[in-house]
Amino acid sequence: MSKGPKIGEKKKFSAPHVFILLFAIIVICTVLTWIVPAGEFDRVEGANGRMLAVAGTWHEVESSPVGIFQMFRAVYDGMLNAADISMLIFLCFASTSFIIKSGAFDGLVVFLMKIFKGNSSVIIIPIFMALFGLGSSTVGMFEEWLPFITVFASIFIGIGYDAIVGLAVVTLGAGLGYSGAFMNPFTVGVAQGIAEVDYMSGAGYRILCHLVMLAVASALVIRYALKVKKDPTASIVYGMDFSELSASKDVENKEFGIRQALVLIDLLGCIILIVLQAGNIIDTIVYALSVPLAAFPAWLTGVAMLIMQTVLNFFIPSGSGQAATSMPIMAPLADMLGVSRDVAVLAFQFGDGLSNIVWPTGFAAVMAGLAGVKLDKWWKFIFPIFGILVLTQAVLLVIAVVIGFGA
Repeated sequence: MSKGPKIGEKKKFSAPHVFILLFAIIVICTVLTWIVPAGEFDRVEGANGRMLAVAGTWHEVESSPVGIFQMFRAVYDGMLNAADISMLIFLCFASTSFIIKSGAFDGLVVFLMKIFKGNSSVIIIPIFMALFGLGSSTVGMFEEWLPFITVFASIFIGIGYDAIVGLAVVTLGAGLGYSGAFMNPFTVGVAQGIAEVDYMSGAGYRILCHLVMLAVASALVIRYALKVKKDPTASIVYGMDFSELSASKDVENKEFGIRQALVLIDLLGCIILIVLQAGNIIDTIVYALSVPLAAFPAWLTGVAMLIMQTVLNFFIPSGSGQAATSMPIMAPLADMLGVSRDVAVLAFQFGDGLSNIVWPTGFAAVMAGLAGVKLDKWWKFIFPIFGILVLTQAVLLVIAVVIGFGA
């Protein structure tokens, strides 16, 4: 008997795989080399040896459009250019696997849950958000946290809260860990490498940003959790059946297979830089973007970059892929606008990390599903928090520009 779609059944929209999106961008970039006028900025060597574009010196040069064979040759060149990043990712992935398979984190969860009981249980919200964030900020753990969503949703229901609280603790912890990462090799490492910024540059301010965002998010989740514990009918998911959560078994053994793809994403994403360079149109794109952004006050340029990166993450949910796609443009754009490349990297990681738990093309649907929460209910809870945290990020970026962060 056929198991195909029924007549009249609406086919659900599913976003194309990230590989397809990245390859489509490469093709588009190749086409643009035939359309966009080739141009370059004059460049001078900065104090740190980095070549910087000189504002007002953009000029047209002889066009060098990229052919189809040259486009595929860029795959090979991209592998060579991404070799150091790929090795770093291999090592970090291996370290992460050892931590997960050792059961150390699982044991820590059980230990802390035994300590904090009763009214003091609310303390575990910022504690676990910080722990999840620490793993995400340092070694880039994200998909590894997904199995904990079901466990935490069940735990928080059992101690008088609801599944939303458990879901929020895991997802906000991971999302803020990526947003405030100070040494995540999959995002900050890739972005800083492309932007020619020293690895770990600006780590102190990134840690401060992480702590500020963590404090804001924790306060908002605790406020909601206490309201639900006082009045269960105030829960966004009041009346929903979560009996299946307690029946879930072996959830910690589920594999999502996304981490294995990150290395290939890094390699493929780096090709986009090579295609644009081969066609001599990167400077033209930077020039076109710099014209409207130049109308903004200098202290608002970081906020404008944040908005661009947040929107871009809807289309390219992979942090490594987004870094490889956007940073070749955002880094020289920062030079043109008179802000440091560290600000551009900070805007990238803000826009990438947090929106992964909101955009449907990211992990929002998967995360909500693991907690047994309908996506619209999750959005009802998370969007106000997301808005407040984006405003917090905007303020942190304004401060970064004003204090000359990374300059």
